[in-house]
Amino acid sequence: MKKKILVIEDDFPLASALKNKLSKEGFSVRVARNGKSGLETFVSYKPDLILLDIVMPIMDGMEMLRLLRLEPSGKEAKVIVLTNLNDAAKTAQAVQRGVRDYLVKSDWKMADLIKKVKEKLK
Repeated sequence: MKKKILVIEDDFPLASALKNKLSKEGFSVRVARNGKSGLETFVSYKPDLILLDIVMPIMDGMEMLRLLRLEPSGKEAKVIVLTNLNDAAKTAQAVQRGVRDYLVKSDWKMADLIKKVKEKLK
């Protein structure tokens, strides 16, 4: 059975690239364009891992993460924050909400990200 990944990212080219690469690696992937639709997709899709952007329209990633942790099935959900924000306050807030991986997009290559995803899903 394929591991399921939910990519919550408003940057269409990046979301498409992540979906294509992760799909080629054997994962089942869904994409949401903002935190609100990401939360709705989480409830119905029940992914094994979420790749979450912070800065998005409608509902940002931190609010989505807060609401995710209120969901019974979201309390222990594996989340990797993947953002352009290199912000100590946001990093601390993410850690308080159970995120152990906070990756700044410009610091990571796609191959490194795929390796991190596979490590998380072992």
